[in-house]
Amino acid sequence: MRLPTVFLLIGAVIAQPLAGQEPDELGPVPTQERIGTMSDLMVRILYPTSDAIFYIATRTPTTSEEWTELEGQTLMLAESANLLMMPRRARDEDQWMRDAELLLRVGEAAFKAAKDHDVAALEALNDQLYQSCVQCHLHYRRGYGRRGEQLRPNEVPRTAVLPIGLRSR
Repeated sequence: MRLPTVFLLIGAVIAQPLAGQEPDELGPVPTQERIGTMSDLMVRILYPTSDAIFYIATRTPTTSEEWTELEGQTLMLAESANLLMMPRRARDEDQWMRDAELLLRVGEAAFKAAKDHDVAALEALNDQLYQSCVQCHLHYRRGYGRRGEQLRPNEVPRTAVLPIGLRSR
């Protein structure tokens, strides 16, 4: 009984000076900060989370735990678009933001579909997700597609590696 009282008192003593401080006295307001590189985001977040959607037909969740994991992956995919739009990470305020928004919308729809356990809806998002990847890579990844090959917007390079679910199309 005495131990909780001691902790309560210590907490009150520590919090007392903070309660009377003005915001200026607490220091500068934190700002967003990049931690990983673009390659880190692609390899460690975007590729694995997008694969969860690309391969949904062959890796369909069967348990509650697997669905929960898929929900987390689709949420990470959607939120990674927000990371791409962060100041000091966005390459520009026009095309980059539009390309990232494509990813955001697909990720948002995938998150909803995963929450609803809707495999058909996730499969239907394959093309949109792939297109969002291609669009950004066409604009910002040097050497994407064949050298010298002129691509129009929304056109997939002949050398692009397609996910298994899209290869038969």
